[in-house]
Order: sequence, then structure tokens, then C-alpha cells
Amino acid sequence: MNATSFPRQQQVSDDLLAWLSAQLAAGCRTGDLLDAMRASGWDEAVALQALQRLQPGAEAPLALPPIGPVPEPALAEGATAVEVDGRRVSVLMALRQPRVVVFGGLLGDEECDELVEQARPRLARSETVDNVTGGSEVNAARTSRGMFFQRGESPLIQRLENRIAALLRWPVRWGEGLQVLHYGPGAEYRPHHDYFDPKHPGTEAVLRRGGQRVGTLVMYLNTPARGGATTFPDVLLEVAAVKGGAVFFSYDRPHAVTRTLHGGAPVLEGEKWVATKWLREREFN
Repeated sequence: MNATSFPRQQQVSDDLLAWLSAQLAAGCRTGDLLDAMRASGWDEAVALQALQRLQPGAEAPLALPPIGPVPEPALAEGATAVEVDGRRVSVLMALRQPRVVVFGGLLGDEECDELVEQARPRLARSETVDNVTGGSEVNAARTSRGMFFQRGESPLIQRLENRIAALLRWPVRWGEGLQVLHYGPGAEYRPHHDYFDPKHPGTEAVLRRGGQRVGTLVMYLNTPARGGATTFPDVLLEVAAVKGGAVFFSYDRPHAVTRTLHGGAPVLEGEKWVATKWLREREFN
């Protein structure tokens, strides 16, 4: 099986279907076919579409079925703003696939500054989930410093959590504690997914605390002098970090087909402060 030797038109053609049929007839597994095509540059959504045409119902073992309902902002069709917690929050951009919504003015300047000051004394080198144990570890891909607040830890945290819950129509108790991150010059977070990959042995332990992550809200607590955008490589999108603004995205299954690969671009000048809220499929404890 060699996907690199096959023309990559990035669309489901008769030739592609014939090639896939031959590979399946030869005993290749659908998962291996998907991995090979993705490694050679195929768009994963195209590969999945083709495989599903050949094997109706193959999505479940291949890409995992949707988890269920996911957070969704309370937006009217074509809305340019939404009222939440007494604030008029601007809707600056929205994508359907992947589901990405960019907000302006979700937080006030004073709220941003206060959140930074509450977080600053507790910062430590940021960690990521250890895929083997389900614990946490320092990872070279993430060069920020950060800390977690407990849910409802202070009046400010409680107010922001209630605002987020109203905006995204997702219970406060179904969210992780708010995390604040600080990026100095050159600091970044390389592209990654926020869901927990079922293939990793540590995932089972992580899921016991509230199931899968199904949505992310990144809030910008300052405006870097240069750099620091939130990037979505799969859809060539960059969201500028603007104080008080935020970017929300959801993912209905723990798979790259959601196209929610994202990262924090390096800070080229100045610093960047963000607050992140991860949303789970059920109560987080």
C-alpha cells in the first residue's frame, strides 16, 4: 500500500474509489488506509468520505461516532452581536466546519487586568496531559507559564464562568477550571488538538473526571505588540489576540476529522495573556 504513488486530487474520484477498493480487497484495514493517505498529504475529510462510500457505516470504527450534543453559542441567524450577562458581545466571525466563532468584548478591560493580577503570583511552567499515565508533564511544544483557578474560586471567576455558561449554553459544572497562560517573547504552543485521543493509554483515566472535552473558549487578556495569534492550520485561519476578545471552537468527536487542530503562534514582540475554558461532555470533578 503506497498512497504517495496515487494522484492526490483532493476530491472523491472514480480512480480514488477504485484504488481504495483494491487496497481493501488486498486486506488493508480502513484505519491503516486513512493513516497512509493522511501522511501523504490527503485531506482527511476527503479520505473519510471516500472510505464511507465504499463501506457504508464505516465512520464509527474509523473516525468514532459523534459524542453527542456540543456547546453552541446562543446566536440568532446572521447575528452581529449577542447580549449576555448585561454585555453586548460582538460576533466578529463564524465558521460552520469547523465550528469556530470569534467574539469581541466578551471581557471588559478591568476584568482582563484583574484576572491577570490574580493569576500572576501562581504561574508555573505549563504542562500537557501525559498520554501514557493520564497525568501531566512538561512538554517542549508548550513554552508558556500558567495556572488553574478552581471553579467559583473568586467573585470574578464565578462571574466569568456564569457568563461563559450563558454564552455557550453549557453548564458551569460541565467545564474545567479556568486556566490562565502567560507567553513571553518567542513563547508558543505548537498545533495540537484539545480532545483526549482514545488511542493513548492514559486517556481512560482522564475521561473518568468528566468525559471528553467537546469545546474550547480562549479569551485574550491583553493585546500583544506583535504575534501570538491563535492558528487553525487545517483551515488556514489566524485569529488575532485582541484584549477582551475570544475564540470558541467545538469538536463532536475525538478525531482529526473535526479540523480543530490549533496552536498559539509565537509572540514576536511584547507578551500575551490568555484564559482558557475547556468544556466536558458531562460534569467535571
